Amino acid sequence: MIKKIAVIEGDGIGPEVTKQSINVLNAIAENFGHQFIYKHVLMGAVAIDKTGNPLPDETIDTCLNSDAILFGAIGHPKYDNNPNAKVRPEQGLLKLRKTLQLYANIRPINTYPSLQHLSPLKSKNIEAVDFIIFRELTGGIYFGKKELNAEGTQASDDCVYNREEIERMAHLAFHFAQKENRRKKVTLVDKANVLETSRLWRKVVQEVAAQYPDVTVEYMFVDNAAMQIILNPKQFDIVLTENMFGDIISDEASVISGSLGLLPSASIGTGGLALFEPIHGSYPQAAGKDIANPIGSILSAAMMLEYLGMKEEADTVRKAVAWTLQNGFVTKDIDPVNFYFTSTLGELITDYINGIVPGSVKKENIELRKSTII
Repeated sequence: MIKKIAVIEGDGIGPEVTKQSINVLNAIAENFGHQFIYKHVLMGAVAIDKTGNPLPDETIDTCLNSDAILFGAIGHPKYDNNPNAKVRPEQGLLKLRKTLQLYANIRPINTYPSLQHLSPLKSKNIEAVDFIIFRELTGGIYFGKKELNAEGTQASDDCVYNREEIERMAHLAFHFAQKENRRKKVTLVDKANVLETSRLWRKVVQEVAAQYPDVTVEYMFVDNAAMQIILNPKQFDIVLTENMFGDIISDEASVISGSLGLLPSASIGTGGLALFEPIHGSYPQAAGKDIANPIGSILSAAMMLEYLGMKEEADTVRKAVAWTLQNGFVTKDIDPVNFYFTSTLGELITDYINGIVPGSVKKENIELRKSTII
């Protein structure tokens, strides 16, 4: 199978973690008889620096002519710390989502037994946690009209949703809840006691729910949901919510696993195109130091493989990741004392896929920055 993949490395640690994902994809291609054709394009701070535009037209064209998009991270302190900046890296990502109509962000939240002691939550509360956040991505307050008065003393951001935007998200979430490995439960997170947009969300979701009688539906205010994610995350299966609420609670939920660096995501579009990225930011403080966690990016590549119809290949990547974590091969964000480098972890996962890593291995034989087993 031949697939064209647009690669947007982005800023900060984006290029480092994406490099490891491509190495993993190349190992999959070699072992399963596929061919991945990569085209690297610019977006974010690096695109502003080189072209003055956070999302060049070439990037959009390449994405539109690809089977999937692999994305690293976006953002740079020189823009993040300047509220007066007229052109910002995030504008590129928001425009890409809107242009490609990437309307749904899917973020799986789960835990690994070997890392549960590193979570800030009690182990007994996070055992067997497995839920997915479905966040609407192209509507709401992030895309609403923004105004600032002439004196700079009053500002407003409109939050707007229409029925079609809510319906397509609801159908996607309910359909996914029906999958064999899910528990047939959807929780809508909103603020319907205060916000008119949330009341529309609740009304439309109630109507859509009638078409999925085998799926249980719950409704939860976002402030309560934020508490419940910490107190009892095992209660959730599919969490459905709007753009800003989804942005906030998905980052909150990421601490359950022990690190932002572990979690992948997919953004699904109306035209059959999808973008895959780790949920972490650009983490510029770690850029170039070979200490970033590549697992979120690698698992995003696994989600991409599954999206492309390569389920066995995706499962192989996930097994390789699980093997490294079970054997204590982790990066500095997880264990600041006994850690391995970004490239080392990537090589270990690639070696596992290539079948040259035994079932057990002595850590003392793993060299720093190199995964060669002696």
